[in-house]
Amino acid sequence: MSGFATKSIHAKFLKKDAHNALHMPVYDSVAFAADTAEELEASFRGHKLAHTYSRISNPTVEHFEQKIKNFSGARGVTAVSSGMAALTALFLAIAGQGDNIVTTRHIFGNTYSLFSATLKQWGLETVYTDLTDLRQTENAVNEKTRAIFLETITNPQLEVADVAGLAKIAQKKKILLIADTTLTPPYLFDAKKFGVHLEILSSTKYISGGATSLGGLILDYGAYDYRNNPHLAKQAAKFGPYALLQVLKTRVCRDLGNILSPHNAYLQSLGLETLVLRAQLSCANTLKLAEFLRTRPQARQVNYPGLPDAPSFALAQKQFPHGAGALLTFELSSREKCFQFLNRLRLIRRATNLNDNKTLIIHPASTIFSEYSAEQKAAMGVPETLIRLAAGIEDLADLQEDLQQALEAA
Repeated sequence: MSGFATKSIHAKFLKKDAHNALHMPVYDSVAFAADTAEELEASFRGHKLAHTYSRISNPTVEHFEQKIKNFSGARGVTAVSSGMAALTALFLAIAGQGDNIVTTRHIFGNTYSLFSATLKQWGLETVYTDLTDLRQTENAVNEKTRAIFLETITNPQLEVADVAGLAKIAQKKKILLIADTTLTPPYLFDAKKFGVHLEILSSTKYISGGATSLGGLILDYGAYDYRNNPHLAKQAAKFGPYALLQVLKTRVCRDLGNILSPHNAYLQSLGLETLVLRAQLSCANTLKLAEFLRTRPQARQVNYPGLPDAPSFALAQKQFPHGAGALLTFELSSREKCFQFLNRLRLIRRATNLNDNKTLIIHPASTIFSEYSAEQKAAMGVPETLIRLAAGIEDLADLQEDLQQALEAA
């Protein structure tokens, strides 16, 4: 099998199903019995691959991980309870007190909070730089840096960095390159091709098939030598390229208990099978809506990386050949106009998710970034006049009509 859509649908069961089911059943069980005490001991010691307790592993979750591995080309995949859980689990595994992560302030508000507050309290520092400036980024890396972290398209600034260029820096410095691809999941972006070591994404978005369930994924492409990371060197001596996967499955996921539920794994396995179709339509809708908004006098600073005159257009075309995501932004004249416009919408929903089947819209400054000061919002590229629209798969004409009437009414 070579086609992406084919591989997203066809993934072999690791064990034969008793009834030859076409979809992996939901194993909604907490514990799994062993035939003997010796087998149970072997399972707990890691000498035998078997499910013992669903906080550690589960057949339905395992199959979902196998499907993700099948189409992405990753060496291994770890599924957890949300995108934020994936971020937390990964950084707890690769870094510790006194270490730092190099990233940008132009990232999702909750991720910024994780770095600037939660992980900082535990001793992990964050070095903020301009990831679109490769020289500045390289200069920000020091002996305590464990990774460069980026969002392939930042949310909501829609900034696109040169991933291959960042990969060269990471390789030179012998550190990890970690990419959050929530806006550009596999199919839209080939992380392995561009030198990404670890891919993180919220499977709540595209993969779940229309916001059916929460979930998060960590994909390890097997290209990093974990002997270069002081927190994983011991595991690397024993498990080689599987060092991180071993730590995630045991110490981090087992101890923190953030495993994906079997029911959510089942829903996301189903959603994965229509990912290509939904991504194609939502990306096409986003481009058309961006072009439409460009013709409306009320909408200013319409931003979408797929627009030919966007600053990152050439880079976006290279990195995201199947579509530059399904998120666009534009500005109105004031915060008050933004609220008036939002309240006039009839079809488009006022909600915070993205890559739903429904088109969703939000005012980032008063919601996701509401906890930050005006100065912080300015540094993060989130003005009070900004509107974020996440296009769904509805009929384009209906979306345009709703935007038109709300702009006129506001």
